[in-house]
Amino acid sequence: MTFPEPTTALITMGGQAQVVTFAVDALLAQREPLTGVVVLHPAVSDPRVQRALAQLSAEFAGEQYHGYPLTFRHLALQAEGRPLAAIVTDREAEAVWRLAQELLAELKRDGGPVHLCIAGGPRLVALTLTSAALLQCDHRDRLWHLYTPREFLEQAREGAILHAPPEVGVRLVPVPMVPWGAYFPALRQLVQPQQPPPALTEITAAACCAVVWERLKEREREVLRVLAAGATPQEAAEQLGVTLKTIDTHKTKILAECRVAWEWPETKHLTYHFLREQFGPWLRANGEWRMANSE
Repeated sequence: MTFPEPTTALITMGGQAQVVTFAVDALLAQREPLTGVVVLHPAVSDPRVQRALAQLSAEFAGEQYHGYPLTFRHLALQAEGRPLAAIVTDREAEAVWRLAQELLAELKRDGGPVHLCIAGGPRLVALTLTSAALLQCDHRDRLWHLYTPREFLEQAREGAILHAPPEVGVRLVPVPMVPWGAYFPALRQLVQPQQPPPALTEITAAACCAVVWERLKEREREVLRVLAAGATPQEAAEQLGVTLKTIDTHKTKILAECRVAWEWPETKHLTYHFLREQFGPWLRANGEWRMANSE
């Protein structure tokens, strides 16, 4: 069985949840095969941001978006470990640019295309994200501007309307982008942060994978094998003949064990993409790769 490659929408947001749902609706209407949504937003200390995130969490409950399988995560702007409500200094602008570089590099390591949607939030966020995209993106990635007619914009404000009827005219406008980093890979290397030696990173990850594997029950291992092969939770449920709720229960336990093994806090956001990235190579290397499609 082959699974679709991860296709992510990276969307900027201020305190208006509808800009995210408008952008996602537009991408799905274009039949873009989205598998995940990442929202970049100001600090959650802002009540408007808190309300918007609560609305979005409800829209993406259970990694489903109105019946469409779609993961959701959000990331606050930050500088030196401090969440930012706004970007007001040159050091903060540099820190957000670095954050955008690291986030795009992470998404591109998954191998699939990224749709960058400039939908809301501080204007400087849009500028830094676009600047980072010129280095980290390639020809399959797309940059979009979300256009919402002014009169409808007022009606939908503060998330009063989360889904726009087609006749309203909300749409994504493509923004031309030259991915210089794809032409000149050395440019990307110039902005990459220093990483630990690869061998040390691999050894540490392998040890953590082994610890998690030992703590799992056999049924949880079966779920991990399928997710590590690249299946979405819905596909894993179909392949194993169980409900999506059962898969989500096992996945929650597996990710909890990962946080313990990697010594990450509960606030560390993990998805099934992490399981594929970390456990796929480890399972193959350790002879634990018994897949349902190998019967």
